[in-house]
Amino acid sequence: MGDKSPKANQKQASQKKAKNDNENRQRQAAMTARQVPVKKK
Repeated sequence: MGDKSPKANQKQASQKKAKNDNENRQRQAAMTARQVPVKKK
């Protein structure tokens, strides 16, 4: 018996997007943190 109103759907979609954005940001930060020490002259 979920709420299927457009407002509820938009809220759910925005929460999902924010969660994915946060995960991607953390993954990207981990990748760059791993790559920085490897660089040599």
